Amino acid sequence: MLTEIMIEDERWQDVGLTALVESAAVTTLIHLGLDPSDWAIGMLACDDARIAALNNDFRDTPTPTNVLSWPSEARGAETPGMRPDPPVLGIDPDLGDVAIAYETCKREAEAAGKSMDDHVSHLVVHAVLHLLGYDHVRDQDATMMEATEIAILGKLGISDPY
Repeated sequence: MLTEIMIEDERWQDVGLTALVESAAVTTLIHLGLDPSDWAIGMLACDDARIAALNNDFRDTPTPTNVLSWPSEARGAETPGMRPDPPVLGIDPDLGDVAIAYETCKREAEAAGKSMDDHVSHLVVHAVLHLLGYDHVRDQDATMMEATEIAILGKLGISDPY
């Protein structure tokens, strides 16, 4: 299994998080030409209070957010709009860790009129791309990252969220 999930907030059990996370993460790696069996991702399924504490600790932002990611190493592209180099097989199979907050995800899905499954899948794809060095700070990178997300979500049967 590509993902190792620690569920702190039991409400995630009702969502079927394990299957959603694994499917989204596997589809993302396959889309990028990576063999999911070669890699590992840690996932924390928590609540808003926990993710707000993490957001404060790591980003000096003491508010909840939907998802946070911590790549195991910096993998970003130097040139705006270019794809990051893929991770090197054989050094360390750990791509990094992700945390996802139940209340924020539920609230965002409801506000957007999306299913919780589709929204969570999108956030997992987004977070895995961050683990692989994709970013959306620079406009060219954001455009490329969104296009990559849309293509992956299409493979999961999820329509363009943008």
